Amino acid sequence: MSPRLEALVDFVRELYGSADFVPLHAPRFVGNEKQYLLDCIDSTFVSSVGAYVDRFEAMMREIIGAQYAVATVNGTAALHMALILAGVTDGDEVITQPLTFVATCNAISYQRAHPVFVDVDRHTLGLSPTALSAFLTEHAERRDDGCYNRTSGRRIAACVPMHTFGLPCDVDELNAICTEWGIALIEDAAESLGSYVGERHTGAIGRLGAFSFNGNKTVTCGGGGCIVTNDERLGKLGKHLTTTAKQAHPWAFSHDQVGYNYRLPNLNAALACAQLEQLPNILADKRETAARYAAFCVANDIEFVTEPSGTRSNYWLNAVLLENEAERDAFLAYSNGLGVMTRPVWQLMQTLPAFSQAQCGPLPNAEWLAARLVNLPSSVRP
Repeated sequence: MSPRLEALVDFVRELYGSADFVPLHAPRFVGNEKQYLLDCIDSTFVSSVGAYVDRFEAMMREIIGAQYAVATVNGTAALHMALILAGVTDGDEVITQPLTFVATCNAISYQRAHPVFVDVDRHTLGLSPTALSAFLTEHAERRDDGCYNRTSGRRIAACVPMHTFGLPCDVDELNAICTEWGIALIEDAAESLGSYVGERHTGAIGRLGAFSFNGNKTVTCGGGGCIVTNDERLGKLGKHLTTTAKQAHPWAFSHDQVGYNYRLPNLNAALACAQLEQLPNILADKRETAARYAAFCVANDIEFVTEPSGTRSNYWLNAVLLENEAERDAFLAYSNGLGVMTRPVWQLMQTLPAFSQAQCGPLPNAEWLAARLVNLPSSVRP
């Protein structure tokens, strides 16, 4: 192990004041979490009906700057419902990036649609507008009823870029390309609560956005997700479909279409509200941690992944880029062996059995990043 990477492990221990174990991203409950949970229990409204669910949606509308927010049971459910709302259906194609968490592709598969993988940019870790434009120019054509892939004959119904580790991708350019080709843009904003492109929050730039509140996210409620949109029809339909498509009535059980039991329980929403109250302090702490990592890396000739120009990242997970796959693997073994939890980026989606037959464009950047990127501990510090 090189001295500079040994020093990085020592720095992480010092940063988090731990000589034993440093987790990758642990939740921190120092606000009203217990009070709100007890209040929820005392109210007996612990399932998908309750005041905290409504409050959570209102808080998300304000934070994101979106007109509609729909609480869901987890981030994958939010992605799935966003695809449904965008009109993705059996046999369609959805363009996304290979450097993503498997939930993105799982949600596409739930609609019996086919993922198509297009390369990322190194500076954003997100879907590359240049690669997307090149892929569409080579393979796609506009028809009266949408955009079609000439190679497969299928309709390209949506595009799902991800704001990887909270770093905003070039969503404005991606949105312009998708608009030109008649493709719905859905932002996988699962990791980017508190991240901005200029003055606009991620998730609210495309037609729909999906957030996650899993246990390892910037803000957590154990599970939890949220769909955001500025489209009135989609916002109201999303609320309806995620509550089993039940029509309002004083006593009758009437459901006007196939619905989904995706509504966030009030218990989880209570936890989420308490966490969202602390979001400004959480983001400030995480940016300070990122700045300290960046300063250390500059001083020790290690490449630290920084927010793209014109954006503001929540730095959900901090990351470094090492020289090659061998150095990456050696560092992973060394750091984890000493109780400092580090992780590589996810296995690229086209290499997984479920998606090995998917159409791909050239993926040099995704492959380069996958061989070098390591996530460092990024919890809010004590």
